[in-house]
Amino acid sequence: MTSSDWIARLNAHRDDTLMDTLDIRYSEAGETFLVAEMPVDSRHLQPMGILHGGASAALAESVGSAASAMVLAGSGRAAVGLELAINHLGAVRSGGMVRARAEAVHLGRSTHLWQIRIDDADGRKVALAKLTMLVLEDRSPPGD
Repeated sequence: MTSSDWIARLNAHRDDTLMDTLDIRYSEAGETFLVAEMPVDSRHLQPMGILHGGASAALAESVGSAASAMVLAGSGRAAVGLELAINHLGAVRSGGMVRARAEAVHLGRSTHLWQIRIDDADGRKVALAKLTMLVLEDRSPPGD
């Protein structure tokens, strides 16, 4: 599957999910990376008028989880989030845009480790996250 096919597929599965609610959209893909973007508006703010850390965490986990799904496609295995650690490094106000890039650190048989860097529209670091994914054998019933 080409990177543009992956982007279309991932964006097509956003409906009625947190990614849809937060308007997270996937924009670039490669063998060991995935990029997503999210606007910063009233849905994403904390009371001080800046990007909520939970919105950044949701963006980080969304892009890292989708990246693991891409890596595992066709293998009969799936990945679920095991641990997310995130450091918030800069503030973004309403009207901005943030971009998250997940890059593989480790792609093992039972775990994946992703580093996710979130930047603002000017390329300044907003957050740095580490996401560990647990890789599971496919547990769907036969024929599904």
